[in-house]
Amino acid sequence: MAPFPEFEVIPAVDMQDGEVVQLVQGERGTEKTYGDPVSAAEEWVEAGAETLHLVDLDGAFEGERANADAVEAILTAVDVDVQLGGGIRTADDAVGLLSRGVDRVILGTAAVENPDIVAEISAEYPGSVTVSLDAKGGEVVVSGWTEGTGLDPAEAAARYEELGAGAILFTDVDVEGRLAGVQTDRVSAVVEAVDIPVVASGGVATLDDVRALREAGAAAVVVGTALYEGEFTLEEAKSI
Repeated sequence: MAPFPEFEVIPAVDMQDGEVVQLVQGERGTEKTYGDPVSAAEEWVEAGAETLHLVDLDGAFEGERANADAVEAILTAVDVDVQLGGGIRTADDAVGLLSRGVDRVILGTAAVENPDIVAEISAEYPGSVTVSLDAKGGEVVVSGWTEGTGLDPAEAAARYEELGAGAILFTDVDVEGRLAGVQTDRVSAVVEAVDIPVVASGGVATLDDVRALREAGAAAVVVGTALYEGEFTLEEAKSI
């Protein structure tokens, strides 16, 4: 079954040093902490989440997954779809996670450096790879948003669809974590380039932002800071 048959609002559980955090524009040192990852995951599911977005930030920055215990505990504690990114660098890493119950793996740097990894994983687990395209200043960036690639996000999305990606996660780094609103034209360009679901992330501050991303064609939206700061509830976002 394809992910996101209906528009979804997906809470983010970003983990660093075993705690839930939210960063501003992806920069370390800007984080605000929000407690235990398992508790957060359980609370979002209780609030109606149908999917959880887990990110191992230590893995994203260091290239090695450092919050594996928390991920395992969340997989045991909840019974909803789980997508996981951060530090997944090889096909073996991805397949191992999928075999342990992760529903979708999110590949960013690995997919940019070795696009064939998408086809390799998809051959064994069709539709399980979400390619994360993080854009800053109109180009795809990698390695924790620190290196530019020169790739256009819409062109890259189409390429990964051909390789078997099941979805695209598009993050607008310019607005990430700032509660400053979204830029829907960038999302629309990626949506128009592919037939697979596009999950939008970055900058959601209000229910109007959620609505705007849905109208831009996003199949789902990942929300972090706004939910943790109580700008709106998950229930409110789900009912728009």
